[in-house]
Amino acid sequence: MPLHLRPLTGRAEVDLFNQLPYVLNHEIAKDLDDGRRHLPWLWVAVDSGRLVARAGFWAPPGQAVPMFLDVFDVAPGHRDDGVRLLTEALAHVPRPEEYTRFVPPGWRDDPGTRREVEDRIAALERTGAKLFVERLRLQWQPGTPVPEPSGRLTFRPVTGPQELIALMADVTDGTLDAHSRADLSRMSAAESARRQYDEELSRYTSPREWWRIGCLPDGRPAGFVLPAHNGYNPIIAYIAVVPAQRGRGYVDELLAEGTRVLAGEGVPRIRAATDLGNVPMARAFARAGYEVIERQLDMVWPS
Repeated sequence: MPLHLRPLTGRAEVDLFNQLPYVLNHEIAKDLDDGRRHLPWLWVAVDSGRLVARAGFWAPPGQAVPMFLDVFDVAPGHRDDGVRLLTEALAHVPRPEEYTRFVPPGWRDDPGTRREVEDRIAALERTGAKLFVERLRLQWQPGTPVPEPSGRLTFRPVTGPQELIALMADVTDGTLDAHSRADLSRMSAAESARRQYDEELSRYTSPREWWRIGCLPDGRPAGFVLPAHNGYNPIIAYIAVVPAQRGRGYVDELLAEGTRVLAGEGVPRIRAATDLGNVPMARAFARAGYEVIERQLDMVWPS
């Protein structure tokens, strides 16, 4: 029988799509219900009735085009079929901003896992994608100690979008975040901040009262932390220290405050992420008791 490359035909085929294992499988059906995925965005390669590759796209609810390709799996020995499937899917689905994949923390240390990850990267490269950044995915568990406020900073809510966007633009100066640096190569700091606010932060339905600005004794902002819920998990959505106050340990104060806010809500966990190359931020999370649970590989299709 020929290889069939096609999107899912109905909700009954979600089980077919999930025949290849991945940590996001349990979210697929609910994402369809919530409008984060659509049947024409879930593609399968079927050979003699068996699933040999799949590709899935994701976007925030209400967005008509996908933001990420976040599911791409290929059965052993079917890398060429995976490339064919992805090429076909990208001919019918608007190309997303990037591909993102969660992998084990020590994926390079296990030969089998490393081969699987590198095979997937190679397949994506054949469609024109390039590796962009590797990130750490972190988790805080209830019961992990949270420091009491030291008094070095006082905390208040964000007064509104304009204040936050102005602070976000300020902290891009000297940023180590790969996505922010890429934005700054093609737009101003103010445009980058506005884009991130509009496309990410404004869409969180969790209370804005959770967002905190950490202030010095004279009232000037030293930085900010944005606890939130992204529809899947409680998260530290954004944390940053203003350039003039870096190197003084304020990131620990900000992270402790963001963790306290969410812990006070009785959450089952807190998730966060930072670039592997952002060593100061990774160390701050480690000091606060956040453990690395996965790594994340992001790839992009250059314009």
